[in-house]
Amino acid sequence: MRFTDNSANYSAKSAVEKDSGSLHKNRADRYTAGDRRLLLDLARRVVQAGVSEETFSKPAISDTHLALNSPAASFVTLKLNNQLRGCIGNLEANSSLIDSVLRNSYLAAFKDHRFEPVRADELDGLSYEISILTPAEPLLVNSEAELLKKLRPNVDGLIFEARGRKATFLPAVWEQLKEPKLFLNHLRQKAGLASDYWSDDVKCFVYQAIKISEKDNDQS
Repeated sequence: MRFTDNSANYSAKSAVEKDSGSLHKNRADRYTAGDRRLLLDLARRVVQAGVSEETFSKPAISDTHLALNSPAASFVTLKLNNQLRGCIGNLEANSSLIDSVLRNSYLAAFKDHRFEPVRADELDGLSYEISILTPAEPLLVNSEAELLKKLRPNVDGLIFEARGRKATFLPAVWEQLKEPKLFLNHLRQKAGLASDYWSDDVKCFVYQAIKISEKDNDQS
C-alpha cells in the first residue's frame, strides 16, 4: 500500500520548532472529541486500505483539527475478540500526530513480527486503541526499590534501558500487570534481560499517555 499526502501548508520541521513540548503541558484537553473520532476513523481506513492493497490518501486537515498536525509520538493497538492482534508505536515526536498514527496503524496491522498480517475476514472484528504519548522524562533512581517506589500504577509508562537493550510498557499494561514489581519484571524480560536484572548501567524514563479507544469515544 502506498500513502499519498493531500495536506496543505504543513512543514514538520517548523511544527517541531514551534510546538515542542506543548503536548506535555496541555495533556488530554488538547484533543477534542472530533479529533479523537477522526484519528480512530483514519486508523481503521489505513488498515482497510492495506488489506485491499489500495493507495491511502491522507486527507487535508481542517482548521478544526489543527492539533493533529502538531508533533507527537503514538502507539496503535489492535485487538480481535479482546486479544492483542498488533501493537506498534514510536517514543519520540519526530512527525505530526496524524502521520504517527497513520504509520503505526499500518505497521501494527501488517508489520508486527509477533502476528500474521491482518486479513480481510478480521476487519469487522478489529478494535482500535490509540495512545498519544507525552515526552519521556528521565527517572533518576539508584536502585530497583527506589524505582518501584516512584512508579505510579495506571499513570506511568516506563522505558527500561540496559546493556544496549530497550523496551517499554504503555500505561495501559498496568491493567494486566497491576503490581509494580510484576510490571518491571515483565518489562525487563521484554527487553531480553533477566527478570531481576539491575546494574549501574540501568536508565529509566517515564511518560504518560492519552488513550483514545472506540469504547471510550462512544461514551464522550
